[in-house]
Amino acid sequence: ANALEKKTNFNQELFNKAQSEGKIVVVSSWIKYCSSCASQIKVLNKAKKEFDNIEYFTFEVTNKKISSLLNVQYQTTLLIYKDNKEVYRSIGETSRDAIYKAIKSSI
Repeated sequence: ANALEKKTNFNQELFNKAQSEGKIVVVSSWIKYCSSCASQIKVLNKAKKEFDNIEYFTFEVTNKKISSLLNVQYQTTLLIYKDNKEVYRSIGETSRDAIYKAIKSSI
């Protein structure tokens, strides 16, 4: 199995910009050595390519600044924002079908 590169690319400015441009913003949290996080990130990286108008950010849940901004306590938390509002939140969801369904319902 190839290890997935996990890195924080969440940036408050880009997050706000994507929302002001009317994009669907998907955010996921991860932590080192978390296999469910890696599975979720894989699905979301594919989704980003398959759906139009999506911006995808990821961050390490130990980053207190981002965690408190988004009110996230756990890794593998998936958030979807539309029109500057959180429209979806789940914890531990790694199923491609469930994640794609959540994104589709947000578009």
